[in-house]
Amino acid sequence: MTTSLEYRLFKGNNSSEPLFHYEQIDLQQVLARRSCDFYVKEGIVYKQTSSAIEGDWHVIYVTKEEEGEMEKEEFNINDTLQLEMRELNGRANHPILKKIEFDHHIDILSHIGSDYHYIDGMEWEKDSAEIDEDRRVYVLYLIKTGYKMEGNRK
Repeated sequence: MTTSLEYRLFKGNNSSEPLFHYEQIDLQQVLARRSCDFYVKEGIVYKQTSSAIEGDWHVIYVTKEEEGEMEKEEFNINDTLQLEMRELNGRANHPILKKIEFDHHIDILSHIGSDYHYIDGMEWEKDSAEIDEDRRVYVLYLIKTGYKMEGNRK
């Protein structure tokens, strides 16, 4: 099922201005995007403040968080959806813990919607999620809890 999505820059005092439009977008992708705390486009990091449905349009309201250089798109030979699981550690440039590829946005939503993840037997707690359109990747920022999983689960 396809729908439409608009990102709007929230300016305070109940005012906003349109930023980006997606006329034909899969509903699963809208839901995955709406679950992201941050949205990166053209080198600018936006923070989601709220979302709405206005008739046939889905709307995500954002504020400008920071501006930087536009990062280069990741090369994706399989043309799949990419999820980077990163340690929340700005001093170390948020090191990648794990990369996963998916075919459907519902799989991305399943991961970014979960509060706890287990990587190499260690438990990690979700801090935030973002969609980075510049690099065409979803990113999940995690904090190590110190809990180690017992047993054979991965």
